[in-house]
Amino acid sequence: MVEQEPRGTEDRDESEAERDDRKWNDMLQELRVMQTSAQLTAGFLLTLPFQQRFADLTTNQQRFYLALVALATLVTALVLTPVAIHRRLSGEQVKHRVVQAGHITMRLAMVTLALLVAGIVTFIYDVVVDNSAAYTVGALVLVLLAGLLIGLPRILVRR
Repeated sequence: MVEQEPRGTEDRDESEAERDDRKWNDMLQELRVMQTSAQLTAGFLLTLPFQQRFADLTTNQQRFYLALVALATLVTALVLTPVAIHRRLSGEQVKHRVVQAGHITMRLAMVTLALLVAGIVTFIYDVVVDNSAAYTVGALVLVLLAGLLIGLPRILVRR
C-alpha cells in the first residue's frame, strides 16, 4: 500500500526526492512518539514478574501476560524496522522504497501497539476486577483506539 499525498500538497514546489526526504523526516518524528509508547508499555510489562502479586496469577493470566510480552516485542521490532532499513539502504538511491517500507511497518506498529494497549488494559482489569469486566473494558478500549487511529483520520481526509 502506497501512502497518498495529502490534499493540498500538489502545489508544493518539490522534486520527488525532496518529497521523499520530507516524508522520511515526518516519519522519524512519528517513530519517536511510537518508540516512546512502545518503551513505556514494554517497561511496564517487564516489571510485573518482580511484583509479589505476580505469583497469585492464574495460569490463563500468566499466559495472557506472556502473549502481551511477545506483542510488546513485536511492536519494538516493528518500530525499529524502518530505522534498520534506512541504515542498510542509506546512499543506495532508493529513498522512495525506504519511505514505502517505513510506511508499511509503521502502520503495522500502530496496529500492534493499539492491540498491546488494549491487551494491557484487559490484563489489569482481569487481575484487579474480574474476567468479564476485563473483556468488556478491553473491547471498549480497542473500539476507541480503532476510532481514533483509523476512523478519525478517514473523517479528516473527507473534509
